[in-house]
Parts: sequence; C-alpha cells; structure tokens
Amino acid sequence: MSENKRLIGAISAGTQSVKFSVFRSLESKVIAEHAVKISSYSPQEGWIEQDPIEIISAVKVCMEKVVEKLGALSKKIVAIGVTNQRETTIVWDKTTGAAYYNAIVWSDIRTDSTVDIILSKVPEGNPHHFKQVCGLPISPYFSAFKIKWLLHYSKDIRQAVRQEKCLFGTVDTWIIWNLTGGVNDGIHVTDVTNASRTFLMNINTLNWDATLLHLFRINDNMLPEIKSSAEVYGHIHDGFPLNGVPISGIVGNQQAALIGHNCLKEGQAKNTYRSGCFLLYNTGYSKVFSSHGLVTTVAYKFGRQPAVYALEGSVAVAGAAIKWLKNNMGFIQDVHETESLAKEVFNTGDVYFVPAFKGLYAPYWRKEARGVICGLTAFSTKHHIVRAALEATCFQTRDILEAMHKDCGIPLNKLMADGKLSQNTLLMQLQADISGTPVFRSQTEDMAPLGAAITAAQAEGIDAWDLNQEGREVIPHDTFLPTTTEDERDARYSKWKMAVQRSLGWAVTKRKTMTEERYRLLASIPGGLFLIGSFVLLVLSEMTSKSQV
Repeated sequence: MSENKRLIGAISAGTQSVKFSVFRSLESKVIAEHAVKISSYSPQEGWIEQDPIEIISAVKVCMEKVVEKLGALSKKIVAIGVTNQRETTIVWDKTTGAAYYNAIVWSDIRTDSTVDIILSKVPEGNPHHFKQVCGLPISPYFSAFKIKWLLHYSKDIRQAVRQEKCLFGTVDTWIIWNLTGGVNDGIHVTDVTNASRTFLMNINTLNWDATLLHLFRINDNMLPEIKSSAEVYGHIHDGFPLNGVPISGIVGNQQAALIGHNCLKEGQAKNTYRSGCFLLYNTGYSKVFSSHGLVTTVAYKFGRQPAVYALEGSVAVAGAAIKWLKNNMGFIQDVHETESLAKEVFNTGDVYFVPAFKGLYAPYWRKEARGVICGLTAFSTKHHIVRAALEATCFQTRDILEAMHKDCGIPLNKLMADGKLSQNTLLMQLQADISGTPVFRSQTEDMAPLGAAITAAQAEGIDAWDLNQEGREVIPHDTFLPTTTEDERDARYSKWKMAVQRSLGWAVTKRKTMTEERYRLLASIPGGLFLIGSFVLLVLSEMTSKSQV
C-alpha cells in the first residue's frame, strides 16, 4: 500500500521561488507542497541580485507549512534532497552567518569586464581555451567570474578571505550550511553538478582545479567540499522543521529535471521552458567536448557510481521575451493571452524575432548580440510578432539540437519538455514542427523537485527508490508530433539564421586605456601613483593640443 511507503522531501530553490515538496517513494505525484516567491533586485542595468536571508527564510517557511499539512505523516520523511538555481553566487562570514553581499544571480552580466580580463590572459583570447579542463566557455554566466568581481570590488571580502572566514557557495551550499547548523558547525559542501558550473572544477578529476584557481586568484579555503549528488551529507539541525532528517541529495535544477524525466540513458534529452530554456542531453559516462558551442557538464553522480555527463545548451531569453512584449511593448495584457493571440494568424508573416536582450548563449556565445525583429511589412501586426516570439524559443532550441547532433552524430528521436512555458500548447506544437522532433510534455510543470527526491533516495543507507524496478510508474505526458515537411522547416530555419546574423555586433564595448584593475595594481606599487599622474597629464596635454588644431 502506498500509505506504507517512505516519504522523500525536496527543497527546490529556483530563481523566482522556493518550494518544498514531498513524494512517496517510486511515485511522481506530490502529496504535499508549499512555495514562496523570491524577490529580485536590479541596482543597475544587467545586474540581478537576491537576498540570501530571504532564500533561507523561505526554505524554513515552506518546510513548516508542509509539515503542518502532513501532520503525523511527516514522521515518515526519511531523506531530503536539494535542487537549486545554478551559478548564483553567495559569499558569507562563517563566524556570523551574515552574507557579505547579495546573491549575484546566474543571469547577471556585470562581469563582462571580468570576462575581458580573463580573455586577455589566454592564447589568442580564445573563449574555449579551458573547455578540456572545465567543459565551459569563458562567459559571465559562471560563478568564478562573479567571485572574482566580488573579490575585486569588496575590500571586506578580500580581508575575510585572508582571515579564512569567508565562505563561497552556490545556493545549494548556502541552504545546506544553514540547515545543518550554520555557525554551529554547518556542513560546507556542494555536489559535482553545481561545482561543474563554477568554471573552477576539473571536469575530468571532479576536484577544484589548481590552474583555474590561480587564474582567478581564488583561495581554496573559501570553497566547499565537492561531493557526489547522492550521499548523506548531514542532518537537519535544531531551529528547522524535520530536525534530524538526513540531507542526502544535491543536484542543480536542470540536472534534477533530467533525472525527473527519467532521462537516465545515453541519448535521452529534456528541455525546460521558462524565462530561459535549458536543454540537457545525456552522454552517459563519456565526456563529449563540444566543438559547436555547447557546454560539457556533470549530469549526476549517485554515490560511488561513476559520474554521468551531459551536453547542455542554454537559451537566455524564452519566456522573458513574452514578458517583454507585455511589460515593455504593451502588446498583451497577460502572458496567458499569448497562445490565443498567436493562433489568430496562421504564421508569422515572415517576421523573425531574435530576443538577444543580454547577448546570445549556446551555441553562439556572443555577448555583444542584441535583439532584432526582421521581416516587418505594412501588414505585420502584434499577432505576428507574438507568434514570432514563440517561434524564437523553438528556433533557439533547434540551434542547440543541431549542435548536439553535430557533436554526437546521433539525431534525437524525442525531446522531453517541462517548465511553465511548456504549458503553452501552441509552443509545443511549433517546437515539434520547427525541430522535426516529437515533443513529450510532462503533465507535471516542474520536474526538478521529483529529480531531487529521486536523487536523495539513491544515497547509501536511504535506498528508497529503485531506478531499475520494472513496472515503475510512467510519468504522464502529452505528445506533439511534427506536421511540417523537412523542406519547409529547413527553409524557415535558414531565414532564422539570417536574422541571427543581423543581431550580432551591436553592443560594442569601448576599449578603456586603463582598466580599473590595472589602475588598482599600478597604484599598489612604489611610484605607481606618480606614473598614473604622469599618464593623466599626458592625456590632457594631447586633448588640449587637438582642441587647438
């Protein structure tokens, strides 16, 4: 009887909300759940921050509410897994528990200048120079660039690192440190999936890489210990609900969704449709180093078993384009109108929308790209543009699928889908038509909590979820089959690529004669300020002479 099954909890700390869900082992249906929205702040254009205390407070509230709903049944919770927004960076004082700065969210692009500094140190400024080491391109996306920015601009953080009291962590690390005691011997750990998104972990050894630490001038005393995705890390401490329950799973939210979809075999893939899109393709025990713009990441590692790897492609703007049409352009009153408005026209009228508001991610990795709308005529309407926004998500996903095909040589025979935006049925059909791939949409909107619960249940000593058990519940899904011919979708895809080319090269960074970092370094050496003063006088002299000509 399901009433006698053990229960597994899952903390899901996403970009927009924190959630605590409880599942019965071997079942995909949530039996109790509570969510709290999280605020984001944008002190400058391109900057996105969150309050770390708000995140951990939301975790506590969610756990309290779920325990209250379950009553005595909460005693059957035998393990808790954690899944989280990845790359988001937090640094805090291990003696007080106070954060030195707000969490810098994964999509924050303030580190563009940091990227330029790192590129200047590698041969030919090649952004893929370290791919064989960490699997990632040089990009503001990843945690190491955010840490370096914090170290550069905060004297307090630099001093705390020297005093060995500064801790760094992604959101999983911050949550577990607090849940397991915080200043009272809290456990400072992360797992291989989150560590593989920092640009500091060696993708081959699964340890922090000394060369990369030296490159970023990051001291390893601030880094968490890297663990597998499924093992008992510690137990819930006093002050939180479910005191004494083991925390036995950590997995980044996109990898958690891959597990939740049961994409545990090589060649299986899922795409999560939200503000952005994240497509992961399971490559098994083999690391595939993409030559077509994708990143190599750890999919999961269950205890002592070997790590399973994945290729990943990220779409920066998907659902965010719909919000832009609503908030900035006033084309729609509610995002739920999108599907009905787009259905009022049979096609986009040859309009293409490239929503590169913050540059393009995979497979292009062009941070200077900006949004464009191409193909407008006197007959174009907001309906065409809304439909083009939906198609943009599908074309960007096809970009990634094409790159994966080139890297792996095997075309995908189906694409699993989840995420809030996937509830748009027209979008799912457009995705099948544009990619030529059947789409299987989960009837559960968010698969990450289930993946976290499954992961936690794999830990030695928990063993509450047998992944090999025959007859295990099949997750309900809706199927969308392609209705277009290959010639039709290829012709439209060619025009999409033309539109992408028009989006490139817009945000040209002005070259600074002297970067802030060089100024600081020069000022720190004897006679440095004299040299700076001389330099300034020389520049002023040149400007004066030019003005007199």
